Amino acid sequence: MQIALGVDHAAFEYKEALRAELERLGHAVLDCGTDGPAAVDYPAIALAVARAVRDGAAALGIFLCGTGIGGSIAANKVRGVRAALCHEAFTARMARQHNNANVLCIGARVVGRDLALEIVRVFLATAWTGEARHARRLAQLAEAEADTGTPS
Repeated sequence: MQIALGVDHAAFEYKEALRAELERLGHAVLDCGTDGPAAVDYPAIALAVARAVRDGAAALGIFLCGTGIGGSIAANKVRGVRAALCHEAFTARMARQHNNANVLCIGARVVGRDLALEIVRVFLATAWTGEARHARRLAQLAEAEADTGTPS
C-alpha cells in the first residue's frame, strides 16, 4: 500500500523511523516533506498528505507535527479526508474501525517515538467495520462537507 508521509520540523527526528517501519511492513512511502529540521509551516505539508489521499496517490496518510492538532485541522479541510489525531493505540483503532479515518495525525511533542510507531502499526492494521451505524454517521459528515453554505 502507498502511504503519504509528512512531518514538520517538530517531528523531523521521527521521520526516518516512520519510513523504515512503513517499509518494513511492506508499504511504499510517498514523502510529502519536510526534508530537514528547519522551521516550516505545517499546513502546507499536512495538506500535501491529505491531497495525496484525496487524489488517490496514497491509500492512507500519516502526518506528525508538534501536537498533531494543527495538522489534523489542516488535513480535514480537504474534501474526502477524515484525519484523526491519535495519542495511543485505542484511538488509532477506533479512528479506523468507526470513522474510516484515512489520515493519521500524531503529536511528536505529545507521544514518544516508540508509541508513535505502535500507533502507526495499529492504524494500518485496522480496517473499517462498515457497520450501518458508522456508515450512516459518515454519510452525515459527507453531507455536511458538501454543504456550500448557500441557502436552498
